[in-house]
Amino acid sequence: MPYVESIKVFCRVVELGSITSGGRDLRLTPAVASNRIKELEKRLGARLFDRTTRKLRTTEAGKLFYDHARKVIDTLDDAEAALAGFSGQPRGALRVSAPLGVGQRLLAPLVPTFAAAHPDVQVQLRLSDRKVDLLEDRLDIGFMLGNPPDSNFKQRKLADCPRALVATPEYLVKYGTPKTPQELMQHNCLLLRYPHSPEYFWTLGTADGPLKLNVMGRFDADSSDILTDWALAGHGIANKPRFEVAAHLASGALVEVLPETPPMPTSFLCLYPHRKLQDPKVRLFIDHVAEALKPQLKAMT
Repeated sequence: MPYVESIKVFCRVVELGSITSGGRDLRLTPAVASNRIKELEKRLGARLFDRTTRKLRTTEAGKLFYDHARKVIDTLDDAEAALAGFSGQPRGALRVSAPLGVGQRLLAPLVPTFAAAHPDVQVQLRLSDRKVDLLEDRLDIGFMLGNPPDSNFKQRKLADCPRALVATPEYLVKYGTPKTPQELMQHNCLLLRYPHSPEYFWTLGTADGPLKLNVMGRFDADSSDILTDWALAGHGIANKPRFEVAAHLASGALVEVLPETPPMPTSFLCLYPHRKLQDPKVRLFIDHVAEALKPQLKAMT
């Protein structure tokens, strides 16, 4: 198995761009990961990487080997998943991604209970409000808030997720409370922005149907939690999933703006590659999340 493990290290180093990142992803120290690469190069009789003090670049031999090696590792993963389904004992690493707010508030508390029920599974939770690529990042499950994307991935919708425009009472006293959606154009709107962000526009639900507004703001961030912090500090109006600001609305720290024309709801859903269908730990984790969050998910609708 050392040869197979070295191939796994090599593939993750190629995909993540550094020995440190590839080793960390597999829970190995940089020194151990580096030794695995050296052992693999010695066995193959070929240099797989060109190393400099600043950059690691895959050689032509390394690119050729990676194309075949990744297929081998995927086949082994599928074989192990099929066997786990047959034996009823899920095992191995489960890589899960989610936006920061969803991951911190909904998913993170469920990881220990899932791990306790399935001790041979290692859950790796990766949280980011940036868009992720399930295939490129070698993820098993991607949770998201948004409209179901057009993709070749399997999708499972867990709940509708209402949103709300929120600001502090102090901000509204100082700058005025919008009475119509169009008046948002005169306010500092706190925006979640990154390449391909779904919130370059805010879409509100009105009696005449969805209204798309190209709102503006003096600053933006790629973290949804930072937008909440800015809103709480009185810097502007934020467009937030209601569950993320429910406690602040209940306490009065934030108030809802334009409740008659709220932002269009989004979906709380998960995506996973088709080839993961036979992996029982993928299905078990999604079922675990859906069941454990049933009260909260119901409250979202």
